Amino acid sequence: MATDRRVQTLARHLAQVPSSEQSEGLTRLACSAQTHRSLPRFDSVVLEHYLDDQRSLKLEVYELFRQHPELLPAVYEGMPKEEHRELVRKQLLVLLGAGYSPMQFFAKDYKKYFYLGELLALIDLSLTVKLGVQYSLWGGSICNLGTERHRKQYFEDIDKFRLPGCFAMTELRHGSNVAALETEAVLDLATDEWIITTPDDGAIKWWIGNAAEDGQACTVFARLKVPVPERDGMLVDHGVHALVAPLRSSKGEICPGVEIRDCGYKVGLQGVDNGSIRFAGLRVPRDNLLDRFASVDRSGNYSSPFSPGRRFGATLGELTGGRVGLTSSSIGVLKGAVTVALRYNAQRQQFGPPEAPEISVLDYQSQRQKLLPLLATCYALHFTRGVLVAKYEEAKVTKDDKIVADVHAMSAGLKAYTTGYTANALSVCRESCGGHGYAAINRFGSWRSDHDIFQTFEGDNTVLYQQVAAMLLKGYKDKFSGAPLQATYTYLRQWASDALPPNPLVSHDTTTRHLRDSSFLIRSLRYRTARLLHTAAARLRKHSRKMGAFHAWNRCLPHLLLLARAHIESLILDANLKAVSACPDPECRKSLKALADLFALQRIHDDILFAHADYVAPDKAKAIQRLIEQLCSELRGVALPLVDAFAIPDHILRAPIGLSASQQHGQQYNEYLAAVGWELGA
Repeated sequence: MATDRRVQTLARHLAQVPSSEQSEGLTRLACSAQTHRSLPRFDSVVLEHYLDDQRSLKLEVYELFRQHPELLPAVYEGMPKEEHRELVRKQLLVLLGAGYSPMQFFAKDYKKYFYLGELLALIDLSLTVKLGVQYSLWGGSICNLGTERHRKQYFEDIDKFRLPGCFAMTELRHGSNVAALETEAVLDLATDEWIITTPDDGAIKWWIGNAAEDGQACTVFARLKVPVPERDGMLVDHGVHALVAPLRSSKGEICPGVEIRDCGYKVGLQGVDNGSIRFAGLRVPRDNLLDRFASVDRSGNYSSPFSPGRRFGATLGELTGGRVGLTSSSIGVLKGAVTVALRYNAQRQQFGPPEAPEISVLDYQSQRQKLLPLLATCYALHFTRGVLVAKYEEAKVTKDDKIVADVHAMSAGLKAYTTGYTANALSVCRESCGGHGYAAINRFGSWRSDHDIFQTFEGDNTVLYQQVAAMLLKGYKDKFSGAPLQATYTYLRQWASDALPPNPLVSHDTTTRHLRDSSFLIRSLRYRTARLLHTAAARLRKHSRKMGAFHAWNRCLPHLLLLARAHIESLILDANLKAVSACPDPECRKSLKALADLFALQRIHDDILFAHADYVAPDKAKAIQRLIEQLCSELRGVALPLVDAFAIPDHILRAPIGLSASQQHGQQYNEYLAAVGWELGA
């Protein structure tokens, strides 16, 4: 019977594990690894150099913190928020004291700035977020929304942390819907000042980083209201704009017209001093309006080179750097978690054939298929982040509208995809390490708690996916209404070929050569996106006629989210395969290609659309599943060199079960025992 055959197959598989006599003189890891067909070994340092063209920055920053072990506590759980905030403040000051200039990076070397955020994520995510609030949000709003006089006035003090600041956008009642913010800035023509007021409790600024303790000033987003001189008492609402507002003196005294409260303990990120702010008639000079996109003169005349919709879009478009930063930091956490999980699972011994040594947990097919796709996606996201940063830099330099729009969509989608994926991966990694993964000292708990909010701030992920879907639908509409097609979405240019089902022979092709062909993988993911786009557009047209645009959108929302994720996965695969082709080392390239294939095949196998659309016949689906199992088996043999190529030093990783020094058999338990207070050998 089928059940008997499966049992016999499993018995034969387990019987292949070498006996204790055969494995004498070898570590158990090496012994178990020999049971698998594997990819050729490669030098992890060679791969590290290919992955990281800013390796010198990593070495310098991590060496700086090695010299300050007091800033690298083993655990953060249970630390009072005031103590954690002071620790983060010291970490930031040490970085600045060593000569690093995050504000200069953000203004002139974007690649270095975002990479710094990834590096600091494994030191303490609270430090990464504090850095982002001070430089990307507060400093970035001055640079990107203000004019040269604002930069001259504030840049140096922001850079040196002499002027800690906040980004006061989110309100108690409104977050993602920025256009509906209620805080008001009314121009007093008599004094040439803006009067900033919180009209009701729902408009209190909420979750504002740096506000509870450090913030001396903020960029406040408020409805700009200007009086009409010839009509007494009449105000013209020009919509939401950004202004600079003082919060505290340099001695920490809260300014008149400002009330601040601490938001208290959070689920994570206790090292960030989030606060809430109420404005009660705070007066600021008219020139405090950040006026790159709109200005108001002494007489109250409002002017902008843009229409209201375009001005608002341009304002928000300048804030995409925060999303790029969150993507980078999230990838840093994912690298750390995958490193710990794979190293521990390669060492942890559990069960085995009768009268034979236990085998590594990673040698179980179920565990390989749980962890190795995480590694594949981690690599894929690493390469795609590089493309996003390069595009962001190009947009900043050229200010080309098409590139800016592309970066807006890509940063929104990749931030949503990366942070959502990492959040799930952290739970998988914790679970894969069993009870020891639950120990605070092994860091999965703090990573999960601190990272969780990444799915919400700088744009809720569901909202960001809708932005991606909306831009795709706009491009689709333009194409089929005869308008010129922007060259941002490759698969739209290939609609005629990629949207059609393949030849039936292709649908049934089960050869490994075909399934691992890059053109098949790329076309498959593009086909999925094109089909979802076509059906989404058709559904929206049908429902809009009956219920209006808003309710039609809501009706189709699950479909639209699938569309956005499919598009992002298509972009990820494109970036991944290009990086594979560019790798100069042939042995490294083979492993990178296997990772890329695993990433794509897993998406094809898991998406029922391919089966329902007859794109993948049942026999082909089974072949894809077998190939996924084979790739996981082959990658198992190089899993450790692949995570070693991330080159995360032990003093930064700080998880005893996942340290590189623990890769000699049993050493992870020595580190673990010592970390919780046992005297070894006692």
